[in-house]
Amino acid sequence: MTAAPALRFPSIEVTHNTSCDRARWDAYVRAHHEGTFFHLIGWGEAAKRAYGYDAHYLAAKRDGGLAGVLMLTEARTPLLGASLVATAFSVGGGPLADDEEARDALLAAAAALGAEKRVNYVECRSGFDAPGWETKTGLHASFEAPLIADEQEALAAIPRKRRAEIRKAVKTAQKGALSIRHDGGADLFYRLYAQSLHRLGTPVFPKRFLDALLAEFPQETEISVVEDKGKPVAALLSFYFKDAVLPYYVGAGDDARASRAFDYLYWSVMRRAAGKGFTRFDFGRSKTGSGAYLYKKLWGFEPRPLSYQVKLIGADELPDVNATNPKFALFSKLWPHLPLGVANRLGPALAPNFP
Repeated sequence: MTAAPALRFPSIEVTHNTSCDRARWDAYVRAHHEGTFFHLIGWGEAAKRAYGYDAHYLAAKRDGGLAGVLMLTEARTPLLGASLVATAFSVGGGPLADDEEARDALLAAAAALGAEKRVNYVECRSGFDAPGWETKTGLHASFEAPLIADEQEALAAIPRKRRAEIRKAVKTAQKGALSIRHDGGADLFYRLYAQSLHRLGTPVFPKRFLDALLAEFPQETEISVVEDKGKPVAALLSFYFKDAVLPYYVGAGDDARASRAFDYLYWSVMRRAAGKGFTRFDFGRSKTGSGAYLYKKLWGFEPRPLSYQVKLIGADELPDVNATNPKFALFSKLWPHLPLGVANRLGPALAPNFP
């Protein structure tokens, strides 16, 4: 364990370590009302194992007890340079704290670390208002809704057109054409996921990141696989955290849409989670106006605009890492035209550039 000199506020001491007491940290995250799956130590450790990026754990302490935590990934990439991200390769993160003093102490420590490491910026993937931090907004929205225990009530809550598609998928399953299982393996999931990202013009992450996540969270992860006449056509990696299921990574073959595999997949996972006693379905983040964004709205989910906070250190402007940026738009357009095998070899080498 290495530690930097502590930063002190009136009643707060912030320590910086490259490792930490995982049980104590995760207990704080699970107890905090804003704690997310992406605040857990395992996410930072998975990124470190898969990409080789250093993880930094900032802990705010008051009277010897934890008053806040902030996990940062130090990403150094050929395309985008150096940054500190909370939390890299995820849709959430940022400071968790008991109060504003503890939060501001964590943010001051993060800025000081960014200056020490000479990064371009520090990014927190959560919303807050703090002096010196700039807001990125309008790019993404999140989707979340309660899980209804009664199946018929849950179906009735879905808009009519999507409800009709779900019923057709369920009837197909009752006839034996569609089926679902929840014991999918990493290799099958990764193959289908890589196909999906290729169609979308996005490099796939290295499989070692998937393997690291599954190893870090054996009790909180599940891979669901939909088969059409025995052939796997769609797979979903879900995370289970607190009272919610998070259907996070989804992959599918070319014929998944025609067989209504997506509708059957999500509906089945909803019912499975509700049966286990979970009460929220966190449909995750999507780019505003994208196909995934519109699809989630069809289920009756209302988008909630997201804002991220950025502290500029060496950079003069906010980072713009998305497919609408002219720097990446042509790349995104050309990527699906690469042979899948070539894309699957190049993708894992490029993915670390986009933390």
